[in-house]
Amino acid sequence: MAEHSLTPTAAPRPPFPPSSSSLPSAPVARPPGGWPAVLAVAAATFAVVTSEMLPVALLSPIGGAMDVTEGTAGLTLTVTGLVAAVSAPPLTSALGRWDRRRALCVLLVLLGAANLLAAWAPVFAVMVAARVLVGLAMGGVWSLAAGVAVRLVPRASAGPATATAFSGVALASVLGVPAGAFLGGSAGWRAAFAVLGGLALLVAAAVALLVPPLPAERALGLGGVLRLAAVPGVRTGLIVVALLVTGHFAAYTYVSPVLEEVSGASAGQVGVLLLVYGAGGIVGNFVAGAVVGRGVRASAAGIGAALAVSVLALPVVGRGVPGAVVLVALWGLAYGGVSVTTQTWLTRAAPDATEGASALFVAVFNAAIALGALAGGRIVDGLGPAAVMWLGGVLAAAALLAAALLPGPSTVPGPPAPPRG
Repeated sequence: MAEHSLTPTAAPRPPFPPSSSSLPSAPVARPPGGWPAVLAVAAATFAVVTSEMLPVALLSPIGGAMDVTEGTAGLTLTVTGLVAAVSAPPLTSALGRWDRRRALCVLLVLLGAANLLAAWAPVFAVMVAARVLVGLAMGGVWSLAAGVAVRLVPRASAGPATATAFSGVALASVLGVPAGAFLGGSAGWRAAFAVLGGLALLVAAAVALLVPPLPAERALGLGGVLRLAAVPGVRTGLIVVALLVTGHFAAYTYVSPVLEEVSGASAGQVGVLLLVYGAGGIVGNFVAGAVVGRGVRASAAGIGAALAVSVLALPVVGRGVPGAVVLVALWGLAYGGVSVTTQTWLTRAAPDATEGASALFVAVFNAAIALGALAGGRIVDGLGPAAVMWLGGVLAAAALLAAALLPGPSTVPGPPAPPRG
C-alpha cells in the first residue's frame, strides 16, 4: 500500500464549507525557541517517565515502610499508568486554549509536588494519592510534548526534534531508574522521591525560561479527541501502538528470569544485559528520528520485524550470554524507535489535531503497558518465563502486518477533521 508524505500545510480540507464550530483557530506563527527549548521538553519527558518507573527500583523498601506486601506496593506503578491512560484525552481537552508553555509548567509543578508528597507519605493511601497525581502529570506532559517539540524548530527538523523530545523516555530507563535505585539504597527511598520532586521543579523552571510562548493552535473538546479514533490512519496507528507495546511489556517485564533460566546469565550479567538493552534503546530512538521522515509505514513495519525476530529468537538462539547480548541489543534498538515512529504516524494521520492524536497515543500506550504486564504474568505463572517470549514475538509480528497492510497516513481525501466539542 503506497504511503504519501503529509505535512500540516498539505492537510486535506472538507469538500464543503465547515460549520463555525469546526473552524480551526487562526494560524499561529512559528515562534523562536530552537534546540535548547527542545532539550527542555526532553527533560520534561525524562522527569515524567522516571517518576512513573521509580517504584520498580524501590518496591521492597516502600513495602517495608508502609507495612504492605511487594505485590501491593506494585500498585504504585499500576495506578500511575492507568491514571495516565484514562486522563490523557480529557486532560488534553481541558487544557483547551492554554498557552502550551504555561500548561507544561503547571503539569511539571504538579509532578514535583506529587513526588514530594510521595516522599513524605506517612501511610500507603497517601502514597497512592501521590501516584495518582503523577499519572495526571504524566498523561498531560506526554500528550503535549510531541506537538510542542515540532513547533520549536523548522519543519525539516520535525523528526529529529520529536526524537530528541522522546529521548527522555529512553534515558529514564537507562539513567533515571538506576540512579533512583542507587539513591534509594544509599539515602533511603524517601530521598529518591524528594530529589525527583526537586528535579521536576527545576525542569519546570527550564521550560519557563527556554520555551517561548506557544498559543494553542487548535482546541478539541473531548468528543473531538475521541472521534479521531475513527480516522483510518489514526486507528491503524493506535492498533500498531497497542500491539507493539503490549507485546514488548509482556516479554520485557519478565526478561530477567528468562535471561537467568534460558541464557544462564548471573545476576550481575543480567544487569549488564539490561544496560546493553538501554543503550540500544537510546540509539534506536535517534535512528528512528532520522529515518522516519522518509517513510513512517516502513519504519513501523521494520520495528515490528526487528522486535519479532529478537524476542522470538531469545529462547532459541539466546541459550548463552553471547547470543543473548546480540538479541537484547537488537531488542533495545527496535523498541527505542517505537515512541518517535508511532507518534509521527499519528501526527501525520491527524495533522490538524496533533495534540488530540497524542492524547489517544498516551491512553493506548499506557493501557498496553498494563495489559502486557498482566498477560505476561499469567503466561509466566502457567507456562514458564520462556513462553512469554512467544506471546511478545507474535504480537510484534501482528504489528508488522498491521503497519504494512492497514490504512496509513496519506493525502487521499477522507473524513474532515473532527469538530470541536
